[in-house]
Amino acid sequence: MRRVYLDHGATTPLDPQVMEEMLHFLKDSFGNPSSGHAFGREARAGVEKARVRVARALNVDTSEVVFTSGGSEANYLAVRGTARANRVRLRHIVASRIEHHSVLDTCLDLAENGYEVTWLPVDANGLVDPADVAAALRPTTILVSVMLVNNEVGTIQPVREIAALAREAGVLCHTDAVQGFGKTPLDARELGVDLLSISAHKIYGPKGAGALYLREGTRWEPLNRGGSQERRRRPGTENVAGIVGLGTAAESAVTNLQAESAHVKVLRDRLVDTVLGRIAGVRLSGHRDHRVPHNAHFCIEGVAGADLLGGLDEAGVAVSAASACAAGSGSPSHVLQAMGFPDELALGSLRVTLGRGNTEADIAFFAETLERLVGEARKRRMAGRC
Repeated sequence: MRRVYLDHGATTPLDPQVMEEMLHFLKDSFGNPSSGHAFGREARAGVEKARVRVARALNVDTSEVVFTSGGSEANYLAVRGTARANRVRLRHIVASRIEHHSVLDTCLDLAENGYEVTWLPVDANGLVDPADVAAALRPTTILVSVMLVNNEVGTIQPVREIAALAREAGVLCHTDAVQGFGKTPLDARELGVDLLSISAHKIYGPKGAGALYLREGTRWEPLNRGGSQERRRRPGTENVAGIVGLGTAAESAVTNLQAESAHVKVLRDRLVDTVLGRIAGVRLSGHRDHRVPHNAHFCIEGVAGADLLGGLDEAGVAVSAASACAAGSGSPSHVLQAMGFPDELALGSLRVTLGRGNTEADIAFFAETLERLVGEARKRRMAGRC
């Protein structure tokens, strides 16, 4: 059976070069990077080389890179660490309604423990209005957290403008860049944020590795104690092979960004035009222009997204209905609800995310299969009403 992978927003295959560099630290340079002997020094050298690569990819100093277990941990370290450090004087946080659950749930937990949270609305395209950010800021505001790219609909947020407003008010700004890094040009300093999260497995690196950019001088406190690793910001023996993989993947993502973006954008535009042209009652979700080039998100009338996912999977096509972290909840996407989609339409959603290995033949096969499945689902629904 033919298999087509169109779920790169959930995870990406491991790049062979990344795997090769990781294997060396799994097989040969296996020492603890905190050990003083040759084995430990070799492992430490691998970690620090990766730190340089990540820092260069983000245009930050190596001292500002904190390695984590992934994007989710980087997000809650950013939010909870700033809340903890400023808890005596400041108790207010601003975040958008369409953030990843690692930000949303952290903010909800803080709200249950004495903090105030202002939730920013989005428009029908999933965009945050910087004017809403300005209106939400208070003298007690600690942090503004708005993701660079929405993980479901792919809309690119005006983070630069939001960060400038926050800085002018003396407020910290964090952005979850997990779905943006490697997909759109990114310079953390030029963006103007104080904290920024990335993940390896979205850029052809390994699962279980990520990083938090923590601008030097940012008022922030670690959440855990018990070790001097990561300059006492995240204790625990480092995942050396994972960190090495992140460094290699980050360097490759920046080097190949222009070519890969051009490749997937051509395929994405063809996919969107084909689906909208051949299947009635389909709506492209998110901003048509201000979105990352690999993302196409559809809401389809008269069908359940879960049924389409099952049918596509049986046909050998892998896509998703929402972000992988929210899959299986059985509830409409909080992102689509915030954008004003009715629940019934939101439940008929599909997220298609392309990657470097996809081809025009993949797009044609997906579109043909989707057209057939939507037609069958609508016929069953009509038959059930008779």
